[in-house]
Amino acid sequence: MTPTDDLISALTANLRPVRRLRPPLLRATGFLLLAALILAMIAAAHGWRPGLLVRLAEIRFALSLAGALFTGVLAAVAAFLVSLPGRSRHWLWLPFPALALWLFSIGYQCLSFWTPMAPGRASPGETVSCVATLVLTSLPLSLALGLMLRHAASFNPAPVIFAASLSVAGITATALTLFHPIDASIEILMFNLGTGLLIMLSGAAIHLFLSSRAEMPE
Repeated sequence: MTPTDDLISALTANLRPVRRLRPPLLRATGFLLLAALILAMIAAAHGWRPGLLVRLAEIRFALSLAGALFTGVLAAVAAFLVSLPGRSRHWLWLPFPALALWLFSIGYQCLSFWTPMAPGRASPGETVSCVATLVLTSLPLSLALGLMLRHAASFNPAPVIFAASLSVAGITATALTLFHPIDASIEILMFNLGTGLLIMLSGAAIHLFLSSRAEMPE
């Protein structure tokens, strides 16, 4: 039988030091800086929506935009916090006040100030531009979060994917609001809630895929 000291020496002979992760708030800041860079690049290429400054003076528009933006920011912070072992899942409640503000402002605007979409108003070019903005915002952010949070997938996937998906949804809805004239109520529902729901469902599909992979026999 191998002596204990020799066994320990053999097991530790080729070990490499593990680099500690940076603090979660620092990594969340890096992700949010990437999101700001993406929005700045889209703004430079596409330009802001017409009359943005005028719309920002409207309380309903400003609250909806602030709700979407802070949902994305706070959900990103929550994702990095709950990705660490031993952190409380109560951090998942962090973005919910902003999410409630976002959903309330959208619902209030649609119920109280329903604006029908004029026939032929949404041109094919504008629709393509909206879809391009959606993809150019959500895809790199999703890939970045997937890379930065990949170590959490093995032990705490569901809350991390939920918070990360909510963050991408909020930031993507912010981009669509800033760069495209979404004035008709049906467009607001489609591009805000529809985009958020699509990204959240994508996150759920990723969670199911990871869960099925983990349950597969070796």
